[in-house]
Amino acid sequence: MKLSQFLVLIILLFQLNSGMALGNPDSSDSDSNDDSKPVNEAYQNAYYEVKSGNFQVAIKYLKQAAKSSTNKADIYNLMGYSHRKLDLLEEAFFYYQKALKLDPRHQGANEYIGELYLRTNNLKKAEEHLEVLDDVCLFGCDEYDDLKDAIEKYKKSM
Repeated sequence: MKLSQFLVLIILLFQLNSGMALGNPDSSDSDSNDDSKPVNEAYQNAYYEVKSGNFQVAIKYLKQAAKSSTNKADIYNLMGYSHRKLDLLEEAFFYYQKALKLDPRHQGANEYIGELYLRTNNLKKAEEHLEVLDDVCLFGCDEYDDLKDAIEKYKKSM
């Protein structure tokens, strides 16, 4: 475990021990600890449409969500994902980069942009995002595992 990861773990344990709230993970406005605040309905609708494979419809909802949400990194990540699934790669890069500008440690955006880099034959950039995930994911995470697997498959296909 890296020293920075150890320090983050100590801080998190301290916060849990002292009763500090970690926020509502179901809220698209996760930077607010006010559980009475309504979840962004447009984001929820977009998420449902993405899960259903309706990426064009999801994009419409995501544009609405971006107007009223404070957690835009999640929105732009999902926007990038939807564009990537529609083979609109330049737009996907644009939205993933926008998400990462807001939150450079965003797990989903780092995984997905890494996969997109592989799709455009840029292994070096994909590996850079895997390094970010290695640093961000203290005890491992699905995003790290998925990108690592994608990189391994890419290397085998070369």
